[in-house]
Amino acid sequence: MARPWLHLCICLQIPGFCTNLLLSKTPGHILAQTNNKTEILCELKKEHAGVYWYRWSQERQNFEFLVFSNPFGKATYGTNISQDKFIVHGARSRTPYSLQISHLHASDNGTYYCSVSQSSQLFLGSGTRLDVVDVLPLPPKTTQAPLSKKPLRCVTKRKAADKKGACSPLVWVPLVTSILVILLSLVPTAYRLHRLRRRLWLRIHRQ
Repeated sequence: MARPWLHLCICLQIPGFCTNLLLSKTPGHILAQTNNKTEILCELKKEHAGVYWYRWSQERQNFEFLVFSNPFGKATYGTNISQDKFIVHGARSRTPYSLQISHLHASDNGTYYCSVSQSSQLFLGSGTRLDVVDVLPLPPKTTQAPLSKKPLRCVTKRKAADKKGACSPLVWVPLVTSILVILLSLVPTAYRLHRLRRRLWLRIHRQ
């Protein structure tokens, strides 16, 4: 097993050097809450003889073997790895594999890799970083812009759809002007009628 571990170290030191056979389906970062569980998905592009799962701990500065699962569904766990905590799903050569991690704790923080062995080399996936926190952050609040107060408009039923409105100066100013012109034109006529009425009254009383 010396050669696989040698190539594994090469893959870790050169990003993208050994990632052509695997595709990680999960986001690059998972934020999970303590005592909950999470799942990391790994989709394989080629046939394989089994999937290895590893964890890199930045705090402890070590690369730890977690579990190996073959296409027949048999799992082999690493030293001091709990079988109840890490469960591998997927048992066929071309189906996605997933690593389910339960009872999450701060010690589970790290970057998780799925890998396959081919020609005595370990080919790694892109890796998924897991951070376990006691309290998940609240989503940002969406603030709604205040509604602008629009001035009230005087709108009649007849012209409710008119943007200018029935009380617009463009409507009532010409109307008032027309009424004044009509009233002024009636003044001479009213004066003539008054004089004619007075003449008739005087003529009647003279007789």
